[in-house]
Parts: sequence; C-alpha cells; structure tokens
Amino acid sequence: MKMKKIVLMLACLISNAVFADERGAIRAQLEPIGFLYGFGLGVNKEIYKGYDRRVIPLPIIGYRSEDLTVYGPFVSYEMLELKDIEFQVQLSPRFQGFDESDSDIFIGMDERKFSMDAGLSAKYERQNWKINLSAMHDILNKSNGYELSAQLGRAFKSGPVFFEPNISVSYLDSKHVDYYYGVGAHEAANFRPQFTGDSALNSAVGIAISTPIFFGGFTQLAIDYNWFDDSITDSPLVEDDTNISFRLLFSKFF
Repeated sequence: MKMKKIVLMLACLISNAVFADERGAIRAQLEPIGFLYGFGLGVNKEIYKGYDRRVIPLPIIGYRSEDLTVYGPFVSYEMLELKDIEFQVQLSPRFQGFDESDSDIFIGMDERKFSMDAGLSAKYERQNWKINLSAMHDILNKSNGYELSAQLGRAFKSGPVFFEPNISVSYLDSKHVDYYYGVGAHEAANFRPQFTGDSALNSAVGIAISTPIFFGGFTQLAIDYNWFDDSITDSPLVEDDTNISFRLLFSKFF
C-alpha cells in the first residue's frame, strides 16, 4: 500500500512537470561553470545488524562545463539534448559493502567491496522541475548487478537559499541484492542462515538545501529517508527496513 501511494505521487508530480513551459531559472543558478574544489561528507545510517553508521569523507577536485561535470569521483557527460531532455553517460562510486571488522554479524563472511557504476541517464527539466531516469551497472564486477532509478524534484528559492524536495524509486537486480545482502552456503552459521537475495524495489523521499553565502563557495545539505524492499529486509544480515542519510558538500570555484 505504501509503495502504491509513492508511485501515485510520482505519477501526479510528473504530469504537472510535463506541462510546465520553460526551463527553470533557479537550476541555472545552481549549476555554474568552471573549475572547483571542496569537500564532501556523507553519513549513512546502515540497516545491517550491529553496523551503526557509515561515514564517507570525500575531497573534491572538479570541473563543470555545459556538457561535462566532474565532481570528485562523480562524472557525467551530456551526449545529446533534445529540447528539454538531456541524455548523459555517467560514472559514480557505490559506497556499499562490509568486512568482518564492521559488525559481529559479518564474522566468517567474505568481504563485500566498494565498486563503481557506469551507465546512462535521461534528465527532463522545465520551470524548475527535474525528472531523472538512470540505468547503472557495476563495471568492477563486484556484484555484477545493475540499478534502474527514477527521481522527481522541484527547486524553490527563498533569498539566497535554494530548496529541492524530491521523491525516487530504484530497482536493484538480484545479483546486486544477493552480493550485498545474501549469505552464501559457505558463510552460513547457526546465527546466520543461508540467504539468496532477490530483486528489490526501494523508495525514498528527500530534500536538498543549497546556498552560496558561506565562505565564497557553494554549500549543500541533502537528507534522504529510504524504505527497503522485503527482498533486502528479509536477509539475516539486516535489522531495519528504513534508514536516513545525510550529505554535506562544499565547493568553491578557482
């Protein structure tokens, strides 16, 4: 029932965005051009048993032009633009995985490793609305899985502060779910039965708050609340079906 409501919200918001009649002026202010540097910090409340949180520090050296965006390890390049739809190729890190030191539940298990994803996206923007569709695949062959996602957001401005609430859904294939949440036969124990992951459909709501007023640079705080599919939460490694994550980014142009 909860998933149906989220899908219905997404459909209604998309229908409103499609009939908007000009590209958003706010977003143009959010995406200036040039070389930049800065830092990022991500804090993710993990859903694994005994694994409290994942903290991800990220030094940033990057560049943004009309077609190419390099933001630390996140890279995108616009291949084609048809009116208000942009088609991009993307590269992004996947900060997932664990080893035995992260929690007692992982003792005796193989390490699940960090990876990189690459793929394609289509972005539609009109009158400060943004719809983003993407298909990403693990190119380091850790999980050898893929993710399909859809996100809808809208930018608002209040003085020098920008707000962008968003909703999203993501589909993870069985290879991805099994790699990060499965328990192999050789890893099974009395407290951790064997488990084979199946494909999952997750959902999230979030908000990003951005401003150029601090230290002559650009600051963004993003907060996301995520719901996980039963295909993930049924895993013996998992104790929560929701989590919250925070991302703080600061960048400044040279």
